[in-house]
Amino acid sequence: MVRNESDPPEEAPGRRTGDADVVGMWVTADGHIRQELRADGRYDEARGNCRSAYSGCYTVTGSHLDYVDDTGFTATGDIRDGVLFHEHLVLHKEERA
Repeated sequence: MVRNESDPPEEAPGRRTGDADVVGMWVTADGHIRQELRADGRYDEARGNCRSAYSGCYTVTGSHLDYVDDTGFTATGDIRDGVLFHEHLVLHKEERA
């Protein structure tokens, strides 16, 4: 397919222009839960010493996230003031060194 300059820019799966930039590692204050949100619309969540405790797909609509775990379990999250509120969890984006 040939792209025309008037075509809208291509975006990562599940993301549109104006959606929050959520890609990266999100971590609870105690570091026990680490949730990696990848650019391909997949996530991987580690809990304590358990790597990949949960994994699946996510979509972003504005500042709202919808998750579907690989087992079919669903969850939601919202970004407010740079903080990810994911069900009962509060996660902060880890800054790259």
